[in-house]
Amino acid sequence: MDSDKVQIGKNKFISKSILLSQLNTYNLYYKGEALQLRHREEEGELIIEGLLNVFWGVKRPIRLQMQDEKEADRPRPLLTSSSAETDISTFNELAAADRSKDLEDKDEADEEQQDSTHSDRLGRTKSDVGGKRISGRRLGIRRVKRNRCSFNGHFYNHKTAVFTPKFGSVTNVRVNSCMTTAQVMRVLLNKFKIENSPEEFSLYIVHTSGERHQLKPNDHPLTLRVMQGPCEQVSKMFLMETDQVEEVTHDVAQYIKFELPVLQSFITKLQEEEEREMQKLKKRYADMRRIIKKYMVSNSTT
Repeated sequence: MDSDKVQIGKNKFISKSILLSQLNTYNLYYKGEALQLRHREEEGELIIEGLLNVFWGVKRPIRLQMQDEKEADRPRPLLTSSSAETDISTFNELAAADRSKDLEDKDEADEEQQDSTHSDRLGRTKSDVGGKRISGRRLGIRRVKRNRCSFNGHFYNHKTAVFTPKFGSVTNVRVNSCMTTAQVMRVLLNKFKIENSPEEFSLYIVHTSGERHQLKPNDHPLTLRVMQGPCEQVSKMFLMETDQVEEVTHDVAQYIKFELPVLQSFITKLQEEEEREMQKLKKRYADMRRIIKKYMVSNSTT
């Protein structure tokens, strides 16, 4: 491979100078932030490394491992937020929170049932301090009901090991420019101990215009992110289910932002254009058949 070229996919390369220029712009945008990228050269090959933001775009719940066989006696892996992989909580703490919540809910249910029973039977029974029996609710005392833990919009149910990422929420993974799409997805799924097969998912570059392109297994996501530019208001990298998402070309994306009546008129015009093209194609093949048959008849009579 030419030392002045950097691979961005299968049989796809870009000039090293262009990539370095784009990288400089990228790092200026994230100056002082964790998303800045480093680069180095090894044997003439340019290598970029750092954090890559990936947005969740899955529509179905995904499964998490309940226990890692190799780390059975170690603390559970840490989930991270979008702020440069800040540790939030371990899965063991999450399990304890769930158990605590269950006990709390049971105690509250017992108390409510007991309040109801006393209310039916005793009415205005005197309390231990000599006054009227007053419930905690009337005193404004409320038990705090804790919901299941949320990690930047990612909700985890310990009992069912189901992980439901909030659409559009973000996580990040540490990768380098040599890693392919398939490798980056494995790193992301391993980070959260996701049991689903990597083959169920794909990485997509999604533009605010509606344009959407699926990354090929041999593409290099970090390099492509740099080439797209740093601003995630323009384009983002999403993890989505392969069977749930269609690619949207630039031509189609130009139309889908219009109002419904305008879109309907576009569809009508496309149908008319399709009909004209079909008629042209039919005439072309009809002319070819006519000429061939003509020569067949002339040859058979000679």
